[in-house]
Amino acid sequence: MESAQITRFGGPDVLHVNDIERPVPGPGEVLVRVGASSVNGHDVLVRSGQVRMVSGRRFPIAAGLDFAGEVAETGSGVEGYRVGDQVWGMVHPRQRHTTAGAAEYVVVPAGRIASTPAGLSPVDAASLVVGGATALIALRDSVRLVKGERVLVRGAAGGVGTAAVQLAHAMGGHVTALARARHAEALGDLGADQVLDYGDTTPEQSGTFDVIVDTVGSDLSRYRRRLTDSGRMVTVALSGPVLAAIAASTVHGARRVRTFSANPDSTLLHDLADQVTFGALRPVVAGVYPLADIASAHRAFERGGAIGKHVVAMSG
Repeated sequence: MESAQITRFGGPDVLHVNDIERPVPGPGEVLVRVGASSVNGHDVLVRSGQVRMVSGRRFPIAAGLDFAGEVAETGSGVEGYRVGDQVWGMVHPRQRHTTAGAAEYVVVPAGRIASTPAGLSPVDAASLVVGGATALIALRDSVRLVKGERVLVRGAAGGVGTAAVQLAHAMGGHVTALARARHAEALGDLGADQVLDYGDTTPEQSGTFDVIVDTVGSDLSRYRRRLTDSGRMVTVALSGPVLAAIAASTVHGARRVRTFSANPDSTLLHDLADQVTFGALRPVVAGVYPLADIASAHRAFERGGAIGKHVVAMSG
């Protein structure tokens, strides 16, 4: 089978599609024939060597955090899934994997997959796994958005951002999206009540908010000051400076900058599927690339400027 692998730390050119042995599911595991996988910030961190404590330094390293496809085989003790079932899921972000999402097949514990929402293609499903799960945790569990609250989404055109705009709208929030001006119409269609051009709007000009969802990681202290007295802020953009800013914000108590690591299990994936089924969340795909050209998908992700997710399709 073919698998995208990182051959050394560096830019997109270190990604190569290699022929490797097809994995076999063990007890409690499921073999998924992958239809599509998306490019996420975590993938870039692993590829560039910024999370070596997690990925290790032994090459090759399997690429791809999420996936959507169909069950090809089940290991002993697996209940609830049959060959041919459409599923989506994610490999564990803090473990090294022999195969990962950007491959023709991947083996994962059964507790890391769930049934794909009816009617979604593998490409559309893969575009929602990480971004959708991250946005759902941020709004529902971290800041606990309440109907009627004012919400700012920074980086609203990205995978997490487009999901956060939709979910915040569905939860009854008044949504301000901070993104490029050319994405205003598309973000309005997703549920944004207001779209601000991030290039022309300072934090002080953006307004005040009950909730801020940050996917960018810069100017956190300035944006935190835009919170109301009962406001909450969460960032999903983790780096050394961001972690330092989070630590420094703890003196502000409930108005501190919060964060978390999205690591969806079957329960969260089922909840995410419900959001799609109920019409609260739909895919936004920026581009689709064949597995053989996964490096171009990574380049497009790092270049930015598009709206939605860059997806790698196994069938091309």
